[in-house]
Amino acid sequence: VQLQAFGGGLVQAGKSLKLSCVLSGDTFIRYGMGWYRQVPGKEREFVSRTSQTGDYRYYADSVRGRFTLARDNAKNTVTLQMNSLKPEDTAIYYCAAGRALMSRQIVEYWGQGTEVTVSS
Repeated sequence: VQLQAFGGGLVQAGKSLKLSCVLSGDTFIRYGMGWYRQVPGKEREFVSRTSQTGDYRYYADSVRGRFTLARDNAKNTVTLQMNSLKPEDTAIYYCAAGRALMSRQIVEYWGQGTEVTVSS
């Protein structure tokens, strides 16, 4: 399984950015999908995850109401729409996949990371 993430960049606070992640090498609907982020020197933290069907989605308190996770099972893609970005959202964002990601946050595969920088 490979996860290819893209869409990061530099934006001003208050603006929006959309991340995408494509899964290849296996059947997409077998996997719960999600996003985590990491600031250098800190632990990787949970951002959002969704079930295999997309019916259930969880968000970290810090992003709830601003970020929206969606998956398109026809395109093997999961997206993270990030609105009202804040400087504290600056991090490297990692796409994640796992068959038990939704129920037990078990990540089987990580994407390569895409950098998001929010300037004040």
